[in-house]
Amino acid sequence: MNTAVVVGVGASDGLGAAIARQFSSRRLHAVIAGRTVERLDQVAAEIKANGSACTAFSADATDTRQMAQLAAFVADIGPPEVVIFNVGNNMPIAFDKLTADDFETFWRVCTFSAFLTAKAFLPVLEIHGGSLLFTGASASMRGRPGFAHFGAAKAALRNFAQALAKDYGPRGVHVGHVVVDGVINGARVRGVLAEYLEHLGEDGALEPDAIAEAYWFLHSQPRNAWTFEIDLRPFKEAW
Repeated sequence: MNTAVVVGVGASDGLGAAIARQFSSRRLHAVIAGRTVERLDQVAAEIKANGSACTAFSADATDTRQMAQLAAFVADIGPPEVVIFNVGNNMPIAFDKLTADDFETFWRVCTFSAFLTAKAFLPVLEIHGGSLLFTGASASMRGRPGFAHFGAAKAALRNFAQALAKDYGPRGVHVGHVVVDGVINGARVRGVLAEYLEHLGEDGALEPDAIAEAYWFLHSQPRNAWTFEIDLRPFKEAW
């Protein structure tokens, strides 16, 4: 069975888990990777309870050795048909409070780990064909006060993905970038930004399962009409 690899899976109501559910429902074996074993096991158990195939693998996407181990683990299950890079973190930090360590940490999580993911999986994707999709954000396209670190990392990720698309597209690999422009309605946001979500009102936040459908759309496009980038936002979102 071919695999769908999702790097960056956390809570079961988060985007990574939604992407895994979407692709596993299409008769692909979802291999989910993240740092928290308990969350991975929960997501895998929920997917398998619905009759789909899913295997969890604990890995830090910023670690070269662990990403190589993930690629070897996936190869034993089946060739990857699609690899989704969904790693990221975000929090506002005023520039006068931003340290060099902070800046480097965000780069490592949001950008360097994408490099390691591409290094680990592009060789096999080039052999078998398939898709490599990256999760972007509003910050991929524009900077904002208090988010210099996040904007720098996400803009670099977009440029990196575009370079790979131009390089590997002619080799049969569909590289895509998904700009998620808005707040995702997940557990972390509901806990930290509950009042903000309430302020946004109905349909004011992006729903993970709806976003995941866009990833399937990109992956399933015919090779004579590939899209590099798609942007998603609630209809209320200013942009």
